[in-house]
Amino acid sequence: MKSNLDGSRSLSNLFWALAVSLGGLGFFLNGLSSYFKTNLIFSSSSQISFIPQGIVLVFYGTVGLILGIFLWLTIWWDVGAGYNDYNRDLQEIKLYRKGFPGKNREVVLKFAFADVKSIKMRIKEGLNPKRQLLLCLNDNREIPLTGVEQPIALNKIESEAIAIAKWLNVFLETE
Repeated sequence: MKSNLDGSRSLSNLFWALAVSLGGLGFFLNGLSSYFKTNLIFSSSSQISFIPQGIVLVFYGTVGLILGIFLWLTIWWDVGAGYNDYNRDLQEIKLYRKGFPGKNREVVLKFAFADVKSIKMRIKEGLNPKRQLLLCLNDNREIPLTGVEQPIALNKIESEAIAIAKWLNVFLETE
C-alpha cells in the first residue's frame, strides 16, 4: 500500500510567491526612483525623499525580493513531496520526503510493523483547522503521515485512517 504526498507546488504557494515578489520589486524600484529622481515604474515617486522613506522602501523591497526568491526556490525544489510505503512483505513502513538541496535532501524514515503502536487521527476545527494522521510508535514518537496542504475532507481522512490501521493491524486513536 502506497500513498503519495504533494509538496510545495500548490496554487496558493504560487500566488503568495508571485504577490511577495511583485510587491518587493515595486518597493525596491520605488525606493530607487526616489534616489535617482526618475520614474523607474509607472507611479510618481517625485514626492518621496530618499532619506528616510526611500531607504526604507529599498530595505523592504530587498527583503521582499529575497523572500520571493526563497518561495520560488521552495516551489521549484518541491519541498515536502514524497510518499508513505506500507510493505507487508518486509513488515516495514517507509516514509520518504524531499527537503532542501544539500547533504540531507532526501529524508527516509523506516519503521518495523512491530514498532507501531497505533494510528492517531488528529482533528482540530475552528479558524485554523487541522486534520492529520499520525503514526504512533512504541517509544511515544508521533510521525505525521499527511502533508501540510488544505485540510482533507473528514470522510476521506477517516477512511484513510481506517484503511491504514487495518493494513498494519493496529489500533486507531482520535484526538
